[in-house]
Amino acid sequence: MASLLIIEDDTTFAQLLEVFLAKNHHQVQTVVNVQQANKILDQQEFDLLLIDYRLPDGTGLDVLTKVREKGVIVPVIIMTSFNDVRTAVKSIQLGAFDYITKPVNPDELLMIINNSLLKKESKNKLQHEELNDFIKGKSTIADKLYAHIDLVAPTDMSVIIQGESGTGKEYAARTLHLQSKRKDKPFVAIDCGALSRELAASEFFGHVKGAFTGALHDKKGQFEAANGGTLFLDEIGNLSYEVQIKLLRALQERTIQPLGSTKQIKVDVRIIAATNDDLTKSIQQGEFREDLYHRINEFKIQLPPLRDRGKDLELFIAHFITLANQELQRNVKSISTDAKSLLLQYDWPGNLRELRNVIKRMVLLSPGEEASLAALPDEMMIAINQSPISNPSDLKAINEVNEKTLITETLIKVKYNKSQAAKLLNIDRKTLYAKMERYGIT
Repeated sequence: MASLLIIEDDTTFAQLLEVFLAKNHHQVQTVVNVQQANKILDQQEFDLLLIDYRLPDGTGLDVLTKVREKGVIVPVIIMTSFNDVRTAVKSIQLGAFDYITKPVNPDELLMIINNSLLKKESKNKLQHEELNDFIKGKSTIADKLYAHIDLVAPTDMSVIIQGESGTGKEYAARTLHLQSKRKDKPFVAIDCGALSRELAASEFFGHVKGAFTGALHDKKGQFEAANGGTLFLDEIGNLSYEVQIKLLRALQERTIQPLGSTKQIKVDVRIIAATNDDLTKSIQQGEFREDLYHRINEFKIQLPPLRDRGKDLELFIAHFITLANQELQRNVKSISTDAKSLLLQYDWPGNLRELRNVIKRMVLLSPGEEASLAALPDEMMIAINQSPISNPSDLKAINEVNEKTLITETLIKVKYNKSQAAKLLNIDRKTLYAKMERYGIT
């Protein structure tokens, strides 16, 4: 049974909907305007919102905007008597699940509601699967990571998550939130790298109408949206120095002041920050405030790169094959010996994100039960066959690396047809085989 909120000023129509949805095993409440909707949404949580577009004191989009600003993830369906494509587009852009016109077909409405509830359930399930995909493992270094997360998650300590791109910093942050006492409150993520100096303060603290050019409406900041929950600041090292000062003040005083307002708003958020930079170096270079660093660094979690996770790599490969088989409707059960050897040798600069994409590509290109070397990306095969040169002045070594690279690229180009490769390289097949053996090209 799902809990639904209907926001509809036509009381007769609302009652009909309520009776119909109750007969289909849903628990339904009804309000008639934006004000009532905002009040009840501050007090209760619902599985789905069914909102009329035109309301006595505003529009359904006002409710939708308010919900999204609070960081609440709930399916929203907009209803209207006016078949307006622009309204449909705007509602979808703001995060509505769907849009339906009046007179409403009951069966169509029930299908949309059921689909939206199923999508929400699938999304939550996928989110938990992704959390496991990105941080689960059985290596010693993984055990240490889990122990740290389990230890700090139930506290209110501020955490810095440090790691290379693709190691799963946001998923680690979500895990901390889900294992905390704040798990029933919002988790709000901000990509600090995408914020301009001008917009960052508004994004954090909100603004009032007229605070600056283009501020046409009041806007709630993400601190307020995350109140009671967790605020995740991704790539915090990218914040400008001026914004760092304002952020530090908000954390110290636990209050925020929207731009253009004199009102102080108390907030209670837990800060989890993430970075792929060494913030101590940024401090030495005068790019990051030391006092802010100590404020957010009550506990540090270091996410290991994939190349350091040992036996976990094979676990991830097997798991990503399973996920890709389900998504792409394939039946890959194994990887050829030479392809697996290359996967285990590769440096994985993109870490888990890159591994997942490579495995997905392999599964897509493998119609049978075994994924072969040919299904790997060309650039990956070239990279693995390029050995580092210990002495950059060694002309012989440089020539050998160049030769190895040329042979590898040619073999890839002709799909490992060795006769054709030898012809293009202007050598005989015997010489090609000898050079492949010498350079370890499989």
